[in-house]
Amino acid sequence: MSAKQKRNIGEIAVTVFLFAAVFLCEKLGFIGDCRLRPVLYFVPYIVIGHNVLKKALLNIVRGNAFDESFLMTVATVAAFATGEYSEATAVMLFYQIGEFFQSYAVGRSRASIAEMMSIAPEYANLETAAGIERVDPEDVNVGDTIVVRAGEKIPLDGTVTEGGSFVDTAALTGESLPRRVSAGDDVISGCVNGDGILKVKVSKKYEDSTVAKILELVENASSKKARLENFITRFARVYTPVVTISALLLALVPPLLLGCDYADWIRRACIFLIVSCPCALVISVPLGFFGGIGAASKHGILVKGSSHLEAVSQVRTVVFDKTGTLTEGRFKVTGIVPDENAKISPEELLEAAACAESLSTHPIAQSIAAACGKPFETESAGSAGETAGRGVSAIFRGKIVLAGNGRFLSENGVAFSPANTGGTIVYVAIGGVFAGYIVISDEVKNEAKGSIAEMKLLGIGKTVMLTGDSAKNAEEVSKTLGISEFHAQLLPVDKVSEVERLIAAENNGKVAFVGDGINDAPVLMRADVGIAMGSLGSDAAIEAADVVLMDDDIRKIPLLIRISRKTMRIVRENIVFALSVKFLVLILGALGVANMWEAVFSDVGVTVLAIFNSMRTMRGGRSLF
Repeated sequence: MSAKQKRNIGEIAVTVFLFAAVFLCEKLGFIGDCRLRPVLYFVPYIVIGHNVLKKALLNIVRGNAFDESFLMTVATVAAFATGEYSEATAVMLFYQIGEFFQSYAVGRSRASIAEMMSIAPEYANLETAAGIERVDPEDVNVGDTIVVRAGEKIPLDGTVTEGGSFVDTAALTGESLPRRVSAGDDVISGCVNGDGILKVKVSKKYEDSTVAKILELVENASSKKARLENFITRFARVYTPVVTISALLLALVPPLLLGCDYADWIRRACIFLIVSCPCALVISVPLGFFGGIGAASKHGILVKGSSHLEAVSQVRTVVFDKTGTLTEGRFKVTGIVPDENAKISPEELLEAAACAESLSTHPIAQSIAAACGKPFETESAGSAGETAGRGVSAIFRGKIVLAGNGRFLSENGVAFSPANTGGTIVYVAIGGVFAGYIVISDEVKNEAKGSIAEMKLLGIGKTVMLTGDSAKNAEEVSKTLGISEFHAQLLPVDKVSEVERLIAAENNGKVAFVGDGINDAPVLMRADVGIAMGSLGSDAAIEAADVVLMDDDIRKIPLLIRISRKTMRIVRENIVFALSVKFLVLILGALGVANMWEAVFSDVGVTVLAIFNSMRTMRGGRSLF
């Protein structure tokens, strides 16, 4: 609890004691109607209300008078002027109690997001000629070696060169199971080293590291407001001046025109002002979204703003990339099939393909190079080139080698025999002649089928898979997982076109695209909601997506949908409840039926109830969502 909150509790406690003592003495007849009565009530009023009065005066001086502090000040001062001392003090007391609950709720919500902020490294142990030197992570350069001791945060992205340990990724992914790393493994900043000492060769500057990008997104998450938040902000700007002028007219017009009692109509105007205070809306709506974002972050789901959380609640079509999203993304060679007419052995076919693929960073290419197991000098693959989404070419032993999909070979004038087998097929041509094909397999994720079934139970009407893989392999994966439709052999630009078609076909819902964020940045940005999977250390995912899953667990997508829908339900409940109660008491107050205590409930009571309702969004467990 902050020092300010502790001070507020102290002021509330003192005020309750003083107010109760004066109120009791008044009821027992000890002070009656003596002149000390307003003074005695004024003491607790000042104790609890001095901050509100000060804020109202400062805002008037700054030309920004119309806010809840101004409304409370005018209403309570007017109540004092008409002799309603106990009511004026009670209004200010309950208003401050409501403000305390607001502060507490916001603090709780911020704390849930601040857990993400705890991943920020404080220092790095830089290995120098003079020994280990503790430096600021921003002072470490790419290529430097840092030492990470047991229990320390990994300050920068890099590759382990010495040592082995278990790395705790819970702060990023929400998962408590540590990951074993050793020499050759990549590690990312923000994780905590477990029990060993690691030497890490830095691969990115601090400002480009995973932790820096995540911290930037968390800090800016509140800047992208949802449509409902923007509406409430605009509503309050117009609403507050209107009700202030209305209250003034209510206090003056009836007495002037009808000769009514000024005191009675001033009292009604005070009630009108108290009731009209928009605290419940101004506080609870942003708090609801903030709580939803915090609940998601606890599960390793980073939502970039409340506007995106609102959009997720409206998703009715989910589009998936295949590789790395629905499948493991760990490719391996499972078949080498030379063409019958090509006088070439399986070993020679693999070596030729591996030479061409060795310069590509695509996972399929790397799996072929790894299967060959031979290092290739850059010169041996001279004139190498890569056509995105199709294949690669290189010169190997004086001949042009083409390795890629069927379209790639056709575009280069090579006739071939299509393979009739599952898996990803890489066709190989040597010297303009078809030489055979290599079969690459990628396993479907165990949790994918259950997650897609759960999405359908949540009302996701259509699930679509887009892939650059063959139609046969895409069909097998689609049937296994129960996906509604699939589109195969697509380039990145084709995926964008398909998503645009799906968006145009949607009437009221939105379209989400789920991808690994490496090759899918264009379509992640084009979808109504871009969700990046498997994005630990992926710059493209963090930059392009609206939502980042800090691991590749597809089961978190149904959880995200539940959190977003629950958040929107709570926000709408608060709006309807607050406006309904206020409208009713406003009418009763203007008619002289409602008293000051009912006005207090309609303002402070409704605010506190709305805050408590909003706090439910912070508990992002399955039982609530």
